[in-house]
Amino acid sequence: MDDSSLGASGEHLPEGRAPSLDDPGLFFNREIGWLQFNERVLEEAEDKGHPLLERLKFFAICGSNLDEFFMVRVSGLRRQLGRPVTRAPADGLTPAEQLQAIVQRIHPLLERYGRCWADLLAELHRAGIRIVRFHNLPPEQQASLRSMFEREIFPVLTPLAFDITHPFPFISSLSLNLVVQVRHRERGETFARIKIPRGLFRRLLPVPDVPPKEPSGVTDRLVYDFILLEDLVAANLDLLFPGMEIGEIHPFRITRDADTEIREDEAHDLLSAIEESMEMRRTGIPVRLEVDGSMPERICQILASKLDLPRDCIHHSSSPIGMADFMELLSVPRPDLKDRPFLPAVPPGVGGGADIFAAIREKDLLFYHPYDSFLPFVDMLATAARDPRVLGIKITLYRIDQDSPIVKALMEAREQGKQVTAVVELKARFDEERNITWARALERAGVHVVYGVMGLKVHAKACLVLRKEEGGIVRYVHLSTGNYNAVTSKIYGDLGLLTADPDIAADVTDLFNALTGYSGKIRYRSLLIAPRSLRSEILQRIDREIERHRSHGDGYLAFKFNALEDRECIQALYRASMAGVTVDLNVRGFSCLRPGVPGVSDHVRVTSIVDRFLEHARVYYFRNGGSSEVLLGSADLRPRNLDRRIEILFPVKDPGIRDAIISTILRVHLADTVKARDLNPDGSYTRVQPRAGSTPLRSQAWLIDHRGDWHRKDG
Repeated sequence: MDDSSLGASGEHLPEGRAPSLDDPGLFFNREIGWLQFNERVLEEAEDKGHPLLERLKFFAICGSNLDEFFMVRVSGLRRQLGRPVTRAPADGLTPAEQLQAIVQRIHPLLERYGRCWADLLAELHRAGIRIVRFHNLPPEQQASLRSMFEREIFPVLTPLAFDITHPFPFISSLSLNLVVQVRHRERGETFARIKIPRGLFRRLLPVPDVPPKEPSGVTDRLVYDFILLEDLVAANLDLLFPGMEIGEIHPFRITRDADTEIREDEAHDLLSAIEESMEMRRTGIPVRLEVDGSMPERICQILASKLDLPRDCIHHSSSPIGMADFMELLSVPRPDLKDRPFLPAVPPGVGGGADIFAAIREKDLLFYHPYDSFLPFVDMLATAARDPRVLGIKITLYRIDQDSPIVKALMEAREQGKQVTAVVELKARFDEERNITWARALERAGVHVVYGVMGLKVHAKACLVLRKEEGGIVRYVHLSTGNYNAVTSKIYGDLGLLTADPDIAADVTDLFNALTGYSGKIRYRSLLIAPRSLRSEILQRIDREIERHRSHGDGYLAFKFNALEDRECIQALYRASMAGVTVDLNVRGFSCLRPGVPGVSDHVRVTSIVDRFLEHARVYYFRNGGSSEVLLGSADLRPRNLDRRIEILFPVKDPGIRDAIISTILRVHLADTVKARDLNPDGSYTRVQPRAGSTPLRSQAWLIDHRGDWHRKDG
């Protein structure tokens, strides 16, 4: 979008006339914003300042993100075609217009993606990590791989012909396949599909070493050779089609609609309904066909017609299909090609066997992961499980890791006779299966498990420990911006707070009672809760800042979150800018707010940071005339968070911690001049440049080097 899209006449809004904050030209499209975020991820894969395997990581993440984009966003838009629009997006684009805009943006992105892969592949080879083709290997290695293929892979393959007597086989979403052209003596040309058994084998198979026939001297470096699973299958198809002449062989993959609707009001058992929806995801309507770049148009059209997909849904790939699998290469033992590891900080008074409950009673404790260790929280739960004075534990679980120490601590607590309640959100997209597995395991251990709330996702992150002490029962609370997940705590930037504040503890108690029972409670003592009151509370605080600025001229707002989409919140921020309030927004993903519009948003700056760790913390700072208010929590300013989820924003009451967040954590992110990009009025992003003579600042690197500084501040 350019400036000419503002106003009904296609011109800038005239001076002196109050602009309409409903003007579609004031809003960026969410889907295009999401693709732009993925372009920034790809930019990190292209950045040679990262170690090589970290660049490959960003490349794989980009591929995974695109898979999800088509499974959820594109499929949702395609389903809306031909239906009446119940609520148009703020930017005013119809589903058809959005799909057309996506097509125009996606093809240049895929071309760039292919160029990036060619560069990465060359650099991997130079570094001694080689992806080799079967036909280029010496006979000894070919024989070894063929023998392995016959023993382990061949028995699980099932070639499925499709012709006039064989119907086109069902192809599951994101499965990797080969289309094989076979020439039969009697039937002539025919085709078969072979599903690559990705779940049973690694995508990148190590090529076995073969001792050289003659000594070749000592090599000065290790070489790691891999062959793609589909290449090994393709090279040995004579075993599947004996006596046949094999012609063209090409990999392909389809993406299906994964945004299945769960009719909770019609389901008598939510867990069963979720399991059924997972099966529907596997069989959803096709929305994308990815084919090898060398596949002839004739074969492309055969596949597309069988899948009932139009031409603009066919994507030709110059890189291997399904690049998310290439994350496997991060297991190669080459620390020189990875980020420098560091030891996370531990706040004073909580490590080395210290009494964690005494430390929390003394003062609130702030954690900024991954710069701070997640272990103190895990240790607190493990301690609570064994502590005879602990009566019960309550926790919300949204995305649970594979080998969760949190779940193990909850099970141990139940074994020790504690009352344990876990609110497990079964509707956490793409984590449903794992959450169901853990929910059943918790139930078998005797934990009281609640499967979320009808009609809403429980996205709030809260844990409550009840402990009997001399003065009565003391409630210890952990609240967080991120999931209770020991794996993601090492790669997601999230803030967590341990507190024994009575009002916060009472609110969390009330919230758990609402989650496990029934409650019409709207207002809480300290917490802001969605969908009840969170939006209205945020709007009220923005209006408060506007009034303060009109009186004293010192209004300031700084928000950090994942995405900004909610129309009412964007319009409130526009009103703040129009009143002269300075607004700093650090938005990792997409922002539908358009900054820099004269007379509307010229006091708003929007930046995005994409770097080593996923920026995931949500921070809302209101200067409030010096009586600063900082809210942390699980909610972005999006309709789904504010209207369709249980979310928490919680206040930071400790003055030292509040100052540490404002003057250290927020400040350094807003001052980034290496990995930050500015969102421009035309919707493009440009790298932030350091001022002449100043030292470039990379916020995540600074936080690694200064980890623990915020603990000294809050002390």
